[in-house]
Amino acid sequence: MTATPERFSCGALRADAIGRTAELFGWINRRRDHGGLIFIDLRDREGVTQIVFNPEHPSFPMAEKLRSEDVVRVVGAVRARPEGTENAKLATGAVEVGIEQLEVLNRSEVPPFQVNAEDDVDESLRLEYRYLDLRRPRMQRNIRLRHRIVKAFRDYFDERDFVEIETPMFIKSTPEGARDYLVPSRMNPGTFYALPQSPQLLKQICMISGFGRYMQIARCMRDEDLRADRQPEFTQLDVELSFVTQEEVMQMMEGAVAHAWRNVLGIDLSAFPRLTHAEALRRFGSDKPDMRFGLELVDASARFVTSEFVVFRGALDAGGAVLALRYPGGASLSRRDFDALTESAKLFGAKGMVWIALGADGVKSSAQRFLDDATVEALRADTGAERGDAVLLFADARESVSSIAGKMRLEIGERCGLRDPAKFSFCWVTEFPYLEMDEESGKPVPAHHPFSAPMPGQWDLIDSDPLAMRAQHYDMVLNGFELGSGSIRIHDVELQKRIFTMLGMSEEEIEDRFGFFVRALRYGAPPHGGMALGIDRIVMLACGEENLRQVIAFPKNQVGRDVMMDAPSPVPERLLRDLYLRSVAPSAESAR
Repeated sequence: MTATPERFSCGALRADAIGRTAELFGWINRRRDHGGLIFIDLRDREGVTQIVFNPEHPSFPMAEKLRSEDVVRVVGAVRARPEGTENAKLATGAVEVGIEQLEVLNRSEVPPFQVNAEDDVDESLRLEYRYLDLRRPRMQRNIRLRHRIVKAFRDYFDERDFVEIETPMFIKSTPEGARDYLVPSRMNPGTFYALPQSPQLLKQICMISGFGRYMQIARCMRDEDLRADRQPEFTQLDVELSFVTQEEVMQMMEGAVAHAWRNVLGIDLSAFPRLTHAEALRRFGSDKPDMRFGLELVDASARFVTSEFVVFRGALDAGGAVLALRYPGGASLSRRDFDALTESAKLFGAKGMVWIALGADGVKSSAQRFLDDATVEALRADTGAERGDAVLLFADARESVSSIAGKMRLEIGERCGLRDPAKFSFCWVTEFPYLEMDEESGKPVPAHHPFSAPMPGQWDLIDSDPLAMRAQHYDMVLNGFELGSGSIRIHDVELQKRIFTMLGMSEEEIEDRFGFFVRALRYGAPPHGGMALGIDRIVMLACGEENLRQVIAFPKNQVGRDVMMDAPSPVPERLLRDLYLRSVAPSAESAR
């Protein structure tokens, strides 16, 4: 008599299960016909198990018709694989299941790409058939890792008495920076909800409401141009605390990330270095520095104050700077290679680039006649370059040249293999400028948002020198990516209105856009601060991926479309009428 089967996942069977009868469900990963025997690799989310069909068994004709992605139930005896046929690459590779029962639960059409392989597949095809793409091991691994990271965050904050509070998805439009997604209200004709860009004001109201410690895994939407590390809808870890300092918020958030890395990735992180915004720009040319490697920028301006090199002198006389960057092993590049590197610099905004190759057979440079031995030696010492390296020089307005040299630093780091995706280098960047100049309007706007408090002692700068103000604002950075931002908030209603007024808002505008929040501040708002971290970006880096779409189950493509569901798409005219709307988008005919 056949033993009562025990249900196992396809990744669970080991040598200790030999002799037991197993029941498994899954998809046909691969079928192989070998000398009369048929071998089926059965797959589910946990792994793969080998099933063996003997020609004498009644199920053999059915097995001959099985194809990839058919869904089956099998029952059979677990046994050791014959000596020499074990598969060390599989966790179940020491055993196999001899078939006793086979039930075909569903047939699959031929997939448009191989589900059982990690072959490169056109991304548009993967997104169109996302339900198949999500079966692939890479996507299964990424999505499950995402789940574990989110759970680790929830556990961490729950253990510290935070309350997870869900904030609404339909809110008032208070556009700050990116465009809102708007939702028309059928019950209130001519009015619109906005989908939240973040729960910023609502979480501050939670502090005014006395909850003290709030967190949420929050869904947010921004109608902005897309990049590899940006989606129109995204998920963030949102946190707010009352009666805290900036340092206390940073320690809490650093602890949350360290907890996730330890419990999910098995990695103990060291304390995150701290850099001011000005220091990050000076050393790395970026406010989100990649700290996995050195190659810090060096201000070489002093080496050229009396130089006859017109390009450098012109930049310095205009108040600019000359920055130097070491290129390890760069002396081996040919002139053609340096020309190509110069073109890369120009793509980043450089007007040109000077290179110095410190070869074993002497020094070569694109500006040889303007560089004496003493200057070359000083630059070598300044940058820490050695024989075999090159030194790259850039000159321009200080802000521009810092950005250009910072991007070239990343380019050199990539070329030299220094940006290891398996290495995690976190840091904090603090003391951001409160304001920045908007390129379109030419007016000062908040560098982040207008609810952050200035640094202590800087309130008076609102009237005298607002562009010199620094915010109690802090960013967490990992491997050159900003993971999230936070700040200490303004909790005094008059000071908050003072910021709004500085930004050019009238009393009527303040009331229209933020009246509810200003009124809330009048009722005993406590000092508070918080932060939001991007879950999608965190998981992308934890998985070693380069694109957010690899860690989101159902992402949008590069132009914001869901090609699986074909969204966004037109809707029937009657639905628009119900919402008192009409479409003025060009028709397909007129577009031609």
